[in-house]
Amino acid sequence: MSQTASNTRLKAARLTAGYHSQQALATALGVGVRQVRRWESEAPPWPHPDLQQALTRVLGQDLESLGFTPPHGRDRGPDPVRRQLVGATVAAVGLAVVPLQSATAMQPASVALDFEAVTRSHRRLYWSVAPANLHPAAIAHATLGCALLPEAAGQTRCAVAAALAETYLLAGRIEFFDLREPDRAAATWLRALQAAGEADDPLLGAAVLGHTAFIPGWCGDREAATERLVAARTYARRGPAPALLMAWLDAVEAECETRSGRTRTALHLIGHAEDLLANEREEAVPEWLDWFSPVRLAAFKGNTQLLAGHLPQARTTLLGVLEDLAPAEEKQRSVILGDLAAVEVAAGAPEAACEHALEALDQLERTWYATGMDRIRDVRRSLAPHQHKPCVRHLDDRLYGWSTTVSALAR
Repeated sequence: MSQTASNTRLKAARLTAGYHSQQALATALGVGVRQVRRWESEAPPWPHPDLQQALTRVLGQDLESLGFTPPHGRDRGPDPVRRQLVGATVAAVGLAVVPLQSATAMQPASVALDFEAVTRSHRRLYWSVAPANLHPAAIAHATLGCALLPEAAGQTRCAVAAALAETYLLAGRIEFFDLREPDRAAATWLRALQAAGEADDPLLGAAVLGHTAFIPGWCGDREAATERLVAARTYARRGPAPALLMAWLDAVEAECETRSGRTRTALHLIGHAEDLLANEREEAVPEWLDWFSPVRLAAFKGNTQLLAGHLPQARTTLLGVLEDLAPAEEKQRSVILGDLAAVEVAAGAPEAACEHALEALDQLERTWYATGMDRIRDVRRSLAPHQHKPCVRHLDDRLYGWSTTVSALAR
């Protein structure tokens, strides 16, 4: 029995874009499946004007490349207006500027899974690989994603864009927290937000916006940080967001408030975050949300209690965090040890402070983290009244030893 002739170009483009059934494409276009069947028939009718743009946008090819024959007298060449609009749109999001790709240049749906796999690997590597080594790989991967976006369409394009947003988010985290380059992180997180918009992923958008609040927040610009967090919560509500993400946004705001000297407000925000997690229902949490947990929230709390002068409470909270941290959370361990050292300095116990600081330096030799080193340097400055004590001199020997000094400068 011979196979019925059909519009193989449209079918191939549909499968390449990740729509594995006629019903899936119909749903994406807002039409009935019968309409898609007609388009994939031997003599597909020319789409109505309101569907022409939708087809080319979803499948990433012009109508003739999709197997449609325009009515008599219509320009059969590529649509120059559409080419201009597509180029302008891509340029506006700052990802890449390329001409509309032909059918032969379109990537298969599998490219999204392959690109996501590398993104996932980089996310895991962040917790153990030296930032200076991982950062170039993440940026190179993002460059590849920018090149793939114009060659993908439909669900494949959305998946690549989401993985690209996550890659830029990771690169920005390295730049801000590890390399101490806030201006560079700001530009990278803007690209992450643009890619999240391409993916139409509001939760990723909320995560990126929440990170951008750290930049003004750490400089004491409370108003700018608050504005970005308002935007982040707006995006999160569109998700809707799981309790863990909303609690993280509370924790980010708490840190920004703490750095502005508003520790009472910060503790209130942390209390709200604790309530959110205590009443958390079983919700799907995005795989990329691996930088926050109830233990991390307690770490935020301990730091705020320290800066508020609640030393016994801070000591108890931070010791609990140290005990509950997973073995893989080595970067965070150096920060907690630094905060514990600061508690002991404030409590008038320089020997205990130096013990914690030395433990933190041991950790930093294994896994470098600029934020952890910043904590130790702050502790050393606060130990100035005790600088002639043997314990402080021993700390100086370690703090300014060859390996530590070279590591700090090299990374």
